[in-house]
Amino acid sequence: MRADRVFAYGAAAGLLGDLLIGDPRRGHPVAVFGRSAAAVERVLWRDHRGWGALHTALCVGGAAGLAAVASRVVRPSRAASLALTAAATWAVVGGTTLGREARAIGDALADGEIETARERLPHLCGRDPQALGADGIARAVVESVAENTSDAVVGALVWGAVGGVPGLVGFRAVNTLDAMVGHRSPRYRRYGWASARLDDVAGWPGARLTAVLAALAGDSPRGAVRAWRADAVKHPSPNAGPVEASFAGALGVRLGGTLSYGGRVEHRPELNGAGRAVHVDDIERAVRLSRRVGWLALGVSAGGRLLVQRLLRKGRTS
Repeated sequence: MRADRVFAYGAAAGLLGDLLIGDPRRGHPVAVFGRSAAAVERVLWRDHRGWGALHTALCVGGAAGLAAVASRVVRPSRAASLALTAAATWAVVGGTTLGREARAIGDALADGEIETARERLPHLCGRDPQALGADGIARAVVESVAENTSDAVVGALVWGAVGGVPGLVGFRAVNTLDAMVGHRSPRYRRYGWASARLDDVAGWPGARLTAVLAALAGDSPRGAVRAWRADAVKHPSPNAGPVEASFAGALGVRLGGTLSYGGRVEHRPELNGAGRAVHVDDIERAVRLSRRVGWLALGVSAGGRLLVQRLLRKGRTS
């Protein structure tokens, strides 16, 4: 097996592993990273951008550095390199858990158990569940499925294609750190600035690829492209905007509107305003679209890496 095929086979094995077994109940590598990052924060925290940037550099650089060392150690063995790539892919992608949580909330809503749905919603996103009715919960779930398809699956595969195992691990470290300290609360407005900006940069290519693939794999490619072009810029996030708009158009639903986070109400513009309101059944449709997008992203990322490596070999021999 040539070295340039290790990522393709390893990532496919890791994605299949995620599909079959999902995330472990205990000892997940991402949770271990989160605890380590929290420990670093307890030592470094100051209400200052510089200290936050140091926190980001130590956590992300440490995770990617360890992954680079591991990759170098196993490099002489193609089998070990493939196994490491598979394990890293399985550890950083979260498509199965994402779908499982979304479906659990959808099932609760379908059974009329809105309190159960409200209890489970924080497992998926940071909305205030008590402020939401059944339709609002369903919309929050669809939006979270869309955004996390980019963050938890596609973005990781893109950076894995670029940087191998360090790319996979580094991207997930950036994304996890942003979720921990990248929000605009009084504590993290300055300290989390570097993590938030780095996440914007790292998430840019994966978000655009997710939007393209959602358009290709959804029920309405034209609707997805139209919503993306018209409404993505209205979203406050430069990366969530294209993804959520494309999903909205692909599913034929309307996303956005009034949201509530931590007691703070936001009035966001609607995405795909010509679509209908989200129904409970749309949660399952969003999960299926997310899964299709994930497998297509694997093909694009692996194919792109193989093509680049082939062009580089030709350039060296010419």
